Formats: sequence, C-alpha cells, structure tokens
Amino acid sequence: MHREEAALRLERARRLGRQESGLAVVVTHRPDGSAQASVVNAGVLEHPVTGELVVCFVVRGGARKLINLRLRPDLTVVFRSGWEWVAVEGVAELAGPDDNFERFERNDLSRLLRTVYAAAAGGTQDDWAELDEVIAAEGHTAVLVRPLRVYSNPSG
Repeated sequence: MHREEAALRLERARRLGRQESGLAVVVTHRPDGSAQASVVNAGVLEHPVTGELVVCFVVRGGARKLINLRLRPDLTVVFRSGWEWVAVEGVAELAGPDDNFERFERNDLSRLLRTVYAAAAGGTQDDWAELDEVIAAEGHTAVLVRPLRVYSNPSG
C-alpha cells in the first residue's frame, strides 16, 4: 500500500474514532498466541519523534494488554462507526514508567500521555493535566502503533 493511501485510511480511522467517542477494539496476543480483545479510547496523531501518523491509546499499568504487548508488540486496532470500519495492524512502541521510549526524554512522559489522551478521548493536553498524579500512580503507559497494514471496507 502506498504511503498516501495509508494516510487517507488513517484519517478515516481518526474520523470514525471521533464519531464513537474514540472507542476502538484492540487485539493483542497472549503468550500462547491466542487473541485477546478489549475496547479502548484510541486516536491518530503524529509520532512525537518521527512525525509519521500513528494510532495511539493509553493503558493502565498491569493491564493484560500491556503485559501482552511487552511480550509480543504486534497488534490490531479497529475503529468503526455503524458499518464503516478501518483496521490498523502494526507494532506497538510503549512509553511509560516501566517502558523506555527510544529518542524521547523521560521527563516528557506526562506531556506525551496527555497528548495521547487528548487524541484518543478528546479535549486538549491541558484538560488532562489535573490527572497527572492519577496517571503516574496507576502507571499509565502510552501505546503508539506504527502501521504496517491499514485496510477497510469501501467508504460510502
């Protein structure tokens, strides 16, 4: 798939996510290889280091999907609204208290988490600032998904 086509589909994923309060299905893989699905607030933003479009969401420390992603970082995120859908398969990069994010300063973690929350659930980075203590106490981790494959049903 060409980069332009992938970017158009990611923009469609962003639109579908916004129509559904950012709700998306995330599929990770358990240690035995079986699928584990859950619903998260997800969005699309520019990667803070590379600038490429990525899918993003935040998980609480100790969540099963986070444990799965540390073992096997490949995953699928599906955005849908009505019968329209976009699936993004990719590899997760983790940025959190227990996960170092290459080429990113550790003291910028709270800003990154707020940016991801805003992209996934709406609002602005400032709207999430008051939750910094809760986010830190619960070990929230940002998940940035670098798309390898983006596909969807035909748009209407």
